[in-house]
Amino acid sequence: MKLCIVSDSHDRADALTQAVRQAMAEGAQAVVHCGDLIGAQSLKPALALGLPMHIIHGNNIGDSQALHNLALASDGRLRYHGADARIELGGRRVFLVHYDDYGYAMACTGDWDLVCCGHSHRAEVRSVRSVKGRDTWLVNPGTVAGLAGPPTWALGDLAAMRFELRELGRPPTDPRSG
Repeated sequence: MKLCIVSDSHDRADALTQAVRQAMAEGAQAVVHCGDLIGAQSLKPALALGLPMHIIHGNNIGDSQALHNLALASDGRLRYHGADARIELGGRRVFLVHYDDYGYAMACTGDWDLVCCGHSHRAEVRSVRSVKGRDTWLVNPGTVAGLAGPPTWALGDLAAMRFELRELGRPPTDPRSG
């Protein structure tokens, strides 16, 4: 299963939609958003593309009731998890959280195959050695909105456990893999 991993869209519906569209062209089957999406309205164009989406709110919460209502009206395509999410996708245990330091801490537990985070607006993919002696992938897709850095997102392949950072509108470069 391939994933579009995004964070920090900050009401930039066009950038979020462009990332989802690019990911779909590469076979993505779901979207995870690691927070700071802010308004429910900014999700509608990306949601209209048809991929299931898992979202958390981050520190710029926006209107959580509107996010909840949009999820209820989405026929199951949008799952709003609140502050963090514990989900299974493609047979992998995935944890979503907004804060990058919290993401690192969760990767260190060894309870997850993949931890996705945001907040720092710095894109990064790395393997973290856990206290259980196994490796967990930590993916921070940066900011799809391009705030204080380039507009970035990540494409994940859960079957191969490969994660590649992408810049909006540019072909893939510098793949990171596991």
